[in-house]
Amino acid sequence: MPKNKQNYIWQLQEIFLVSLYLGLTSFGGPIAHLGYFHTEYVKNRKWITEEIYSDLVALCQFLPGPASSQVGIAIGTYQGGILGGFLAWLGFTVPSVLILVFAFYGLREIDPARLVWIHGLKIVAVAVVAQAVWSMSTKLTPDKERATIALLGAVITLLWPNAYMQILTIMVAGLAGTVFGKHRVTSQHPNMVFPLRKRTGAIALFLFIGLLIGLPLLRQITTNEWVGAFDSFYRIGSLVFGGGHVVLPMLEKEVVPIGWVERSQFLTGYGLTQAVPGPLFTFASYLGAVMGGWPGAIITTIAIFLPSFLLVIGVIPFWDTLRTKSCLQSALWAINAAVVGILFAALYDPVWTSAIRSTADFTIAIICFGLLQFWRVPPWCVVIVACLLAL
Repeated sequence: MPKNKQNYIWQLQEIFLVSLYLGLTSFGGPIAHLGYFHTEYVKNRKWITEEIYSDLVALCQFLPGPASSQVGIAIGTYQGGILGGFLAWLGFTVPSVLILVFAFYGLREIDPARLVWIHGLKIVAVAVVAQAVWSMSTKLTPDKERATIALLGAVITLLWPNAYMQILTIMVAGLAGTVFGKHRVTSQHPNMVFPLRKRTGAIALFLFIGLLIGLPLLRQITTNEWVGAFDSFYRIGSLVFGGGHVVLPMLEKEVVPIGWVERSQFLTGYGLTQAVPGPLFTFASYLGAVMGGWPGAIITTIAIFLPSFLLVIGVIPFWDTLRTKSCLQSALWAINAAVVGILFAALYDPVWTSAIRSTADFTIAIICFGLLQFWRVPPWCVVIVACLLAL
């Protein structure tokens, strides 16, 4: 076996194992996931720089679909091409898919609210997001101009908490950067060459649009229920902004009124999805299992995540070229600061507001933050500590 091929196989194995580890330990929703990603990919393994990571987060905030999964796909693609992106998605997604499908078969009679240790997972998310905000702010908002942009972004996001306002905040920050950041951008820019051709990106975008248009037409001319299900889940994955917390109620409107899933089953899965690690979009896997067992879970999982994969593969080759332009660099100078502000706002709502209910909770969060930031304890160990303390 050629040495370079052997190295590539080892690289793919590492991508999968790292993403699998994140899929098993990343609790707390999409914002917390970005904190876990930052710790593992930027600080521990140094696969990408702070600037590149922030650029990818900003890009994925513009795209519909699960932002954290898309960031993971982008980083996997950066390290190992399209196959690396697929393995990064697979590793991050499989644990929660398996948990939710097995939960459908074996835990249907258990009330998720009775699982007290779940509260400890939410407290860990506070520490993880706080650590990410701390680290990113020191490098991306080192002066008063960018610190002001970050604070304004946080204030706006808190006052108008919806996905579209986040996108608008990033756009306004980008416009401000083109005006005020021209003389603050150096000629050097972090290298982010993805192993993808623009032709590959164009094909991915063509497939994305073709399926978005073609599936509803195919649904009209066939009576196959799974074609309709694939169309519904693909359409939601293609058009929803704001990540998992937004997609959950949208799924309810698609599957409950027409009788695919009973409301009681939906609510049970909704609660379980909040408790498992990994992307919230895997709620589609639970719904698919309700609709048709393991085959249904596979179909709905592929349908809801396929748009994200196609969008990332389609946009990344062009983004790599655009971000080197001086005007876009000026915009990114401010956009990166705005991303820090958005994460700072998310640290309060929904992460803090859903986890910190008492002085004891705050104490556990401080302990977890100290273990992560100063003692460099692995996140999975901190998860165990928080769950034990929350009992």
